[in-house]
Amino acid sequence: MITVDVAGDETHELDVEGTYADLLDAVGLGPHEATVLVDGRPVPEDRAIDADHVRVLRLIKGG
Repeated sequence: MITVDVAGDETHELDVEGTYADLLDAVGLGPHEATVLVDGRPVPEDRAIDADHVRVLRLIKGG
């Protein structure tokens, strides 16, 4: 079970295996929309999930 704190949104308790991209997909976001932080540091989306608590930050787009 992984606690996923989506900044500015809800906290989710998920049972997800795979990569951090799979975790983003489980909360309805893609790797181009958000980044996953573990212990305050971004992790690559293709890295295997190895934490039990993460924070997800949505990326800001603009010009």
